[in-house]
Amino acid sequence: MSENVVLRCENLVKTYTMGEVDVHALRDVTLDIYEGEFIVILGPSGSGKSTLLNILGGMDRATSGYVSYRGEDISDLSDKGLTEYRRNRVGFVFQFYNLMANLTARENIELATEICENPLKIETVMDEVELTERSAHFPAQLSGGEQQRVAIARAVAKNTGLLLCDEPTGALDYKTGKTILKLLAKINQVFNKTVIVITHNAAIGNMADRVIHLRSGAVTEISVNDSPLDPEGIEW
Repeated sequence: MSENVVLRCENLVKTYTMGEVDVHALRDVTLDIYEGEFIVILGPSGSGKSTLLNILGGMDRATSGYVSYRGEDISDLSDKGLTEYRRNRVGFVFQFYNLMANLTARENIELATEICENPLKIETVMDEVELTERSAHFPAQLSGGEQQRVAIARAVAKNTGLLLCDEPTGALDYKTGKTILKLLAKINQVFNKTVIVITHNAAIGNMADRVIHLRSGAVTEISVNDSPLDPEGIEW
């Protein structure tokens, strides 16, 4: 594992005020994430997984605490600064793909590369995710797994060092979900991307370098896998 810290969180707190009630989504979260790691953030619904991912990705702000990306404090960035951070430093993969219905697979990927600093060649990325023969198809003409591969290719083509994945297999069947996990592992290894996956599925943690366990907004455990499983060997 690299000693280079990609993300550092110190004493992160996120509190939502709902009427007269304060909801504590994150409670004093402190952790480091290193370059080239495959991280799984594991916890039940309501544990704070998505909140943490959104803060790491610059889509939300903590109530208090500190977040840095490669030593740069992003906690106090302006809205414009956070937009630039999301555009050039982070790739996102969501559960429900978020593709543009009126654009082909290739055009969906091109759209992302047009707004970032140093994109990869689209042909290279589409080949790695095995989409070359489907490049001219629209989302409605693709299976769920193919749409998720487009979403992953779109994120990877931005050529950021960080890939954040929010329940990327949540809308897929078991077989297709395994295919997507294998692809994420490939992206981690071939492109040397730091990959963070949030999930409620404990079995997926078996393929991670480290598993960060969240419950009620707090980190309860960080477990290390000395020999992460190939996704094909994961059963759930």
